[in-house]
Amino acid sequence: MNRVSGCLLLLSLTALPGCLVGPKFKRPVTAPPDTYYTDPNPQQSASVADLAWWDLFKDPVLQGLIKEALKNNYDVQLAAARVEEASAQYGVAKSFYYPQIGYGADISGQRSPTIPNHTYYAYNFNLAWELDLWGRIRRLNEQQRALFLATEEARRGVYLSLVSAVAQAYFELRALDAQLVIAHEASQSFQETYDLFNNKLQGGAATALETSRAEGALANFMAQVPDIQRQIVGKENQIALLLGKNPGPTARGVLLADQYDLDIVPAGLPSTLMERRPDLRQAEEQYAAANAAVGVARANFFPVISLTALLGGVSPQLSGLVSSGTQWGVAGGLAGPLFTGGRLKSQYKVALAQRDESEIAYRQAVTQAFGEVSTALSAHSELAESLRQENRSVTAYQESVRLANLRYDSGLSSYFEVLDAKLQLFPAQQQAVQYDLGRKVALINLYLALGGGWKLGDTDWLTQATNAAQTNSASPRP
Repeated sequence: MNRVSGCLLLLSLTALPGCLVGPKFKRPVTAPPDTYYTDPNPQQSASVADLAWWDLFKDPVLQGLIKEALKNNYDVQLAAARVEEASAQYGVAKSFYYPQIGYGADISGQRSPTIPNHTYYAYNFNLAWELDLWGRIRRLNEQQRALFLATEEARRGVYLSLVSAVAQAYFELRALDAQLVIAHEASQSFQETYDLFNNKLQGGAATALETSRAEGALANFMAQVPDIQRQIVGKENQIALLLGKNPGPTARGVLLADQYDLDIVPAGLPSTLMERRPDLRQAEEQYAAANAAVGVARANFFPVISLTALLGGVSPQLSGLVSSGTQWGVAGGLAGPLFTGGRLKSQYKVALAQRDESEIAYRQAVTQAFGEVSTALSAHSELAESLRQENRSVTAYQESVRLANLRYDSGLSSYFEVLDAKLQLFPAQQQAVQYDLGRKVALINLYLALGGGWKLGDTDWLTQATNAAQTNSASPRP
């Protein structure tokens, strides 16, 4: 067999698929429940997760904040950079499918008392190609591709988490605004009461007990005002960080009580949750990467078969470098381990353990996801009843204040009845705000837990929101 025949034989080996060592990837089997625990509307294929975020958060100001965050948030930028890194790593792995071709050049001289001076010019082109008979390169590509897809899912998870975080912070800000209004109204009411008793005390028509109690109630609510204002500044700074900008005031839109909500939230079928949540898809891809790494570690036990080639020349004159002294060669090589002190076996065991860890992490994430959905469903449903009852309490206390004022004006009771009624009313109003906030945050958490916006493509998170996210000219409120 001549050199050309041997070269053709080696090249023909590259066309052989060879065997693919290592386990084939299969999604871990899980047992989703038939329905979500606490789901008030089971067996519904539709889900609130099918909605785009701008169909759930309808406040134009909030939409503008979310859009700005999706463009400028630091976590989004980090996630994009990680995707680019993983894509480049995948490109590195794919390069091993192809021959690696290089070149070299050299100029050397020699001088000796007995030998005339000589200058030599040399060049070469070299080729090296690993024949992937055992599937090491294919498994390596499978691993890097899965890691790349995992970073893509991680980026979508960042989008969803960011939308949820901005919406929750905004609702919390609007709740603080509502509580600040209540505190101001309470302070004004008790200021009037204190002024009334203090004037009567100066005229001898009221007691020091009445005046002191009115002053204590006044000071209590006045103390709440700066504390709520402190919390508002902190919440606005939190929103600014989410938006990737310096601290500053945040624009307001719709009041908390008027924000869009759903009476019944469709959760969808539990069996589809693995397809919707980006964190679960990320965990699945990470498991696939760990599974492929087992194949890479297994392939390292087998010899590496490679093809090398060289084309070059040497000449004492630059003009004759190509025309004279040209040489070439083609060779096949085989190299494999004989004794490694257990290193390859230990590396294989490491890959197996890491694959098992990834599988356990995936199963844990799926189980936790079902719990998060159930918790959010329960919170959204039960807090609606809490809010209804608290609003009933507020209405009753408002009537109590009205009747106490009538009785006092008619001389049928002391002002202590009015004072007591007011002391019950304002905390009830503040608690109603908290229940309203809790219900709306539960809807946000449910949207997050269900993998909201899962139908949106990478660019849809921003481009399709252009018409929905209109800049609102409302000025910030205190």
